[in-house]
Amino acid sequence: MACGSSRRTVPQQLTLYTAVDSGPPIKLSPQPFAPSQRGGGWGTFADSFLRFNEEALSAVDVTAEARSDSSGFTLQLRPGGRTGAIPLRSGQTGNVAGGLVVQPRFGWSGVGRVLAETGWPALPEFHELPMVPGSGREVPPWVLAGPVLLRLGALLSQMRRGYQECEETLTRPRGRILWRRYISESLTQGHWEQLPCRFPDLGHDTLLRQHIRWALERLRTDLIRVGQADLVAVSLAQLSQRLLATLAGVTPRRPRRHDLERWARVGLLDGATYRGLEALAWVEEERGLGGGRELDGLAWSLSLSGLWEAYVEGVARREAALTGGEVRVARLGETTVPLAWSDPMHRSLGHLAPDIIVRRGRWVHIMDAKYKAHLAELDHVGWRRFAEETRAAHRADLHQILAYASLYEAEEITATLVYPLRHETWVTLARQHRDRASAELVHGGRRVLLVLRGLPFGTRT
Repeated sequence: MACGSSRRTVPQQLTLYTAVDSGPPIKLSPQPFAPSQRGGGWGTFADSFLRFNEEALSAVDVTAEARSDSSGFTLQLRPGGRTGAIPLRSGQTGNVAGGLVVQPRFGWSGVGRVLAETGWPALPEFHELPMVPGSGREVPPWVLAGPVLLRLGALLSQMRRGYQECEETLTRPRGRILWRRYISESLTQGHWEQLPCRFPDLGHDTLLRQHIRWALERLRTDLIRVGQADLVAVSLAQLSQRLLATLAGVTPRRPRRHDLERWARVGLLDGATYRGLEALAWVEEERGLGGGRELDGLAWSLSLSGLWEAYVEGVARREAALTGGEVRVARLGETTVPLAWSDPMHRSLGHLAPDIIVRRGRWVHIMDAKYKAHLAELDHVGWRRFAEETRAAHRADLHQILAYASLYEAEEITATLVYPLRHETWVTLARQHRDRASAELVHGGRRVLLVLRGLPFGTRT
């Protein structure tokens, strides 16, 4: 047989679609997800494709739409207000045949800076779905490494001292002497005084701490690799170094699947412990956490409106600290006002909850964070060229904030809608003193100052 006659087969890369949150829909090609049809198209497999992918599309807030055009029946996916990555299954076999990554409108760097500045309050949600082909190199490493580091840090802080079985060679017996080891190891080498013993001892789980150190070192190495061009990766690498400092003297050891499964079966685990063990498993299984080292990645999603609300809350707290204002937020249930409906049919809307309320003396400031591009679009195209759909959404925002303003009795009320802007747009508007617009409403002795405000997404002001 001639040498070199065998051929190596290269695995075929599955199709990965990319979209932008709240952006235009993307048209799906039926080729990876349905068998070839006479005349092309999806044939009868469109329904099964939608059924197989219903859970994944819902997780990342993507809507599937059926359309008819010159080429016939088509399917397109319209992204909503979440970023993330999901697998796409074949309508014929139900197996993963591709993937979808929804990128943030303001870029990964903007999202990364917001997460870093706000202390990662709105963490990505991980889904019990197959790996997403190709997403490991499309998504920055900190998107998933950040939550993993937080989980491992919480696991370290939650680890309780407890009794565990230890084996150690001693000069005085303790617990049970391991006679077989004593004969085969100590006696044969002439060390009569060395007694291998097994005994219960109070301390931390040494093996688990070794596994955590291995995972932290792995993440730190990968974050440093991409850190030169990514400040968020640098900050997370520094966090991993601080966590490693708490494990000084611990020898790293790669976890094995059966060890992680054994810990998961031990009693009732608290939330921090379960999430920490899950994060360890992700790193061990190389679930797309390594800065582009792996091709595939976890299925995950992140609410961008929730992230924007957390960012605006941080801005409000910094500004209130300078003026002595008291801040209350809907996130903590501090701004909820119940509605008492006379008709029980309307109980689905049982309360109003402004995002942020700031009180100072007789002045009340109501802030509502809106993850929309209203202010930027108004600046670029003007109200007349504003799409009617967007104009209607903008009016709805105004009506909502004015409804919130009617809930409070105060001599002065300011109601502010806060929209995200690209940093360059915000700088231009701020120089022209156009990053805010206001209108004064006076009715029945009440004065309400209505403000539209833009903030740069991902940059401190």
